[in-house]
Amino acid sequence: MRRLIGMAALLALAATSAFAQTGMKMTIATGVDPSLAQFYVAQAGGIFKKNGLDVDLKIGSSGSAMVPLLVNNQIQAALGAEQAGIQTHNLDPNVVIVGESMQGTRYQAIVGRDIPDLAAMKGKRVGVALGTASDVFWLALLEKLKLNAKDYKVINVEPPEMLAGLERRDIDAVSSWEPWTTRILAGVSGTKVLMPNEGIFVIRDYVYLNKGWAEANPAALKAFMLSMVEATKMLNEKPQEAAGYVASTLKLDPKFTAELMTRVDFQMRLDPDALDHMKTIERQLAGAGKLTKPIVWDKIFWTDPLAAADPAAVVPLFK
Repeated sequence: MRRLIGMAALLALAATSAFAQTGMKMTIATGVDPSLAQFYVAQAGGIFKKNGLDVDLKIGSSGSAMVPLLVNNQIQAALGAEQAGIQTHNLDPNVVIVGESMQGTRYQAIVGRDIPDLAAMKGKRVGVALGTASDVFWLALLEKLKLNAKDYKVINVEPPEMLAGLERRDIDAVSSWEPWTTRILAGVSGTKVLMPNEGIFVIRDYVYLNKGWAEANPAALKAFMLSMVEATKMLNEKPQEAAGYVASTLKLDPKFTAELMTRVDFQMRLDPDALDHMKTIERQLAGAGKLTKPIVWDKIFWTDPLAAADPAAVVPLFK
């Protein structure tokens, strides 16, 4: 019996060693945000490992801040909002979209300090994380409500600094998303939501890949996309378990995390609606004078990887 146990231990050690030597490796990155859940769930839930991937997950201030790391293959995959994907693709056409991961219907807000309503924001300093979902919502709000951008002084503030900026009164309002909105409301006196994103704009996140790396590593690409599909399935079918993985990764309260995650719809798909949404973002960027060049849509969207992992998730984007 002892010999059998010893042999089993040796076999297990050999298997672990073999995986360490031959396991497919990836570095991926995203931000601190429960809506970016597929990366956290796939990592903490062991989905990447089950599919043979050895993944190094990097977490920054926002998903959008991490997308540019795809340039020069510093990372192989990123999960973030729309503007960052368009701008990074224009910097390096090797950066492509392989899936739309979520829609946030009740996830963003304009929060002000000692400001009674949106009309009273005129002339105020507004903290916006430029190039992120914060920026996308702010531009959508201006367009939807026919507001004049010149009536506000926009200050570039990363999400983790928004609370401190409001506390110091360096800024008067912010365009934020969760979990930062709740942290601001709980931590800064006199703050309140002046306008939620519901009815204004539905924010979305996308999965981005370095296409050169993906084409050179087809087995790792397949394992990654299968992991994204499986993580999304867990988010929809086992939300409490998935929320636990997200909470443990981000060091958030599990109950709070689970509640935040009910405010977004998780999916892994590519269809004409996902394309139309990105065209809206391109128009936003062009209107703000931030678009370096028009997007060639059949170059930025790469449908083959998701179609191979889940054929039903892809509807042809181009006729």
